[in-house]
Amino acid sequence: MTILQAAILGAVEGLTEFLPVSSTGHLILSAHAMGLVGGVMNDFEIVIQAGALLAVVWLYRSRVGELLQGAVRAHPTGRSLLLKLTVAFLPAAVVGLILHRAIKANLFGPFPVALALLVGGVAMVLFERRRRASVRAPSITNLDSVPLRVALLIGFGQILSLWPGTSRAMVTILAALLLGCTPVVAAEFSFLLALPTLGAATLFDLVRSRESLLSGSEIGLGAFLTGLAVAAIVAAIAIRSFLRYLTRHGLEPFGWYRIALGIALLVLLRHHVWGLP
Repeated sequence: MTILQAAILGAVEGLTEFLPVSSTGHLILSAHAMGLVGGVMNDFEIVIQAGALLAVVWLYRSRVGELLQGAVRAHPTGRSLLLKLTVAFLPAAVVGLILHRAIKANLFGPFPVALALLVGGVAMVLFERRRRASVRAPSITNLDSVPLRVALLIGFGQILSLWPGTSRAMVTILAALLLGCTPVVAAEFSFLLALPTLGAATLFDLVRSRESLLSGSEIGLGAFLTGLAVAAIVAAIAIRSFLRYLTRHGLEPFGWYRIALGIALLVLLRHHVWGLP
């Protein structure tokens, strides 16, 4: 893997991980476009996911500090948030462990990603139009006031993100909005939920691929560090920008982007651009 390829993939991961457009889907498509498939991409995804997580840890370091305090001593706010994130994390974690091999074998390809992008985009557009027409104000206006029941339901929604191209951010944000959260609370809960969700997934993949990853024979130290750094920096910028954009414009523009991309990919696949049947 070249330094340029590592930088591109790191930027794709950082830009899309916390936006409702599917980082996994974009990485699969980017890797196919650059001819990077198989073990090298499996290993490199671990690296750039870790970079994206570092951005959340840095931007929400005060919240992360509260979570750590809640884990080791009596800190009511931190312990409450930690419980909610744990409850929201468990459903997808359990289903993901059971179906991990089947998902990797059958859904990590351009066609399933294109289909998920399209369907998810339609859902986002329809939801946003319904939300704007509603006169009911959100009832959950603070991250600390998210009920445990709502956290659990968001967690069940996150199961849908196991299908590549669906987007973990999309399903968790949509679920939170449907359950009465403001856009900012929905987005911030989604960002923090990424810590246990992506952290566990990264650790799981690291254990499975530790020999090839630590040897660095296919990636190289330069590409390793480049991908990690670029993913962290771009993710930090994307998170801050997304919060401002979401409060002003909502999710509909992201929905139209997904629809356009999904249709374009289906057309390309129909003409065998990736050499697929």
